[in-house]
Amino acid sequence: MTIETVRAFLAEHAPDIAVIESPLSTATVALAAVAHGVEPGQIAKTLSLKIGDRMFLVVARGDYRLDNKKAKAAFGAKPRMLSAEEVVAATGHPVGGVCPFGLANPLPIYCDISLKTFDEVWPAAGSTNSAVRITPDRMAALVKATWTDVCVAPEQAAP
Repeated sequence: MTIETVRAFLAEHAPDIAVIESPLSTATVALAAVAHGVEPGQIAKTLSLKIGDRMFLVVARGDYRLDNKKAKAAFGAKPRMLSAEEVVAATGHPVGGVCPFGLANPLPIYCDISLKTFDEVWPAAGSTNSAVRITPDRMAALVKATWTDVCVAPEQAAP
């Protein structure tokens, strides 16, 4: 899995999109923003979540947080983050490289409307030093994501 499955996915579905590898770590939003020279919000972070036995992904702008109240309303219950081991088993990607492309298992994918703030976002690409540049709408279309509103700016998050 990992970066090679992302490359294979993109070769089949979007051959015009290249995986960009950085000599710097992109394992966190802050590191990825520095490595790619963009603001943290443009980093499209992928949250690996679970409600009961149902696993799914939410892709959101890097500087936003999951809002428990919104998430519960959208998904029917409060989701919890997967452990690092569960992330790898479900997605095939390591923590810090999780993205909606080239997944080990089919998972429901949601894109938070917060991504639409930007013309271009930078999701990871299956490793802790890779990403792709893509429009939010194209990313959602490629992975057949459902748009949702489950994230908020940190200053809007409930304590």
